[in-house]
Amino acid sequence: MASFNQFGNDLHTGKLSYDIVGRRKVWYAVAGVMILIAILGPVLRGGFTFGIEFTGGSQFVLSEVSTEEQDLATTAVNDVVPEAVPKVSVVGTDSIRVQTDQLTDTESREVRASLASAFSVDPAQVTSSFIGPSWGQDITGSAIRALLTFLVLAGTVMALYFRTWKMAVAAMVALLHDLVITAGIYGITGFEITPAAVIGFLTILGYSLYDTVVVFDKIRENTSEDGPESRRTFADSVNLAVNQTLVRSINTSVVAVLPVASILVIGAFVLGAGTLRDISLALLIGMIVGTYSTIFIAAPLYAHLRENEPEIRKRDKKALALKAKATETSVATTGTGADVPA
Repeated sequence: MASFNQFGNDLHTGKLSYDIVGRRKVWYAVAGVMILIAILGPVLRGGFTFGIEFTGGSQFVLSEVSTEEQDLATTAVNDVVPEAVPKVSVVGTDSIRVQTDQLTDTESREVRASLASAFSVDPAQVTSSFIGPSWGQDITGSAIRALLTFLVLAGTVMALYFRTWKMAVAAMVALLHDLVITAGIYGITGFEITPAAVIGFLTILGYSLYDTVVVFDKIRENTSEDGPESRRTFADSVNLAVNQTLVRSINTSVVAVLPVASILVIGAFVLGAGTLRDISLALLIGMIVGTYSTIFIAAPLYAHLRENEPEIRKRDKKALALKAKATETSVATTGTGADVPA
């Protein structure tokens, strides 16, 4: 613990520093590859797997079953509707859920009776429901509108708060990066996209944005302290801010990820709660990716967007000249070329 505290203190004072901003092309390349995989992966796999809430269809739930053999459910459905491709899953410890395409009322009654017979349960223990595709379309439209509204409002507030639209752009790019990769992992792994997963997607936006705002606040503090005699370039100040908040970002991520991972393992795989699995998986992926994007995408991109501004270029040129002069003075005084602290 003491060594980790010393590590954080060295990062904050600048004694220890990782050149994150200076290696931005590497991070851009990594992000580009990840986004490419997130886009091509689901396409090559055959597309995203959407839950019945989005596609519509019929659903049957058998409770208090004595066996969880999913093949029994598949056979029972196909005995009534041979062309059906049912999705069978275990819910909890003694329930089976069967989802199919839209069935007629007659087919639904026959499937319900067939399932009850296959699992040797009373027909009253088999509940059936129908979800129309229009409801799923309404949810999809609402989710897209919520996402666009959030991005517009968050970008506007950040631009006003930090008094520069470039910070808002950098933050929004990082958010989109998080969304694409999280959705891509869902598509690659074949997990169903359900309303709970969509809630998780929207939730990670707030987490990622919060982490980004903390780093940007430190960037603004450092750059505002750079006076005319500062030997730090704009990129140096941004990089210092990222290093100073690095330990905090790691600690926050660990504290946030651990309970979410517990919910995913215990709630989904032990208790068999599908809703917990969907939302916790989205949160787990989004938190990890969001921490990465704040450090390696948002901050370096902000420095990149501002480095060609005339005022920034002028200040950087002067800072480099002062640093070179200080180095020459150090060499003349000590006879070594040791770096002079900025």
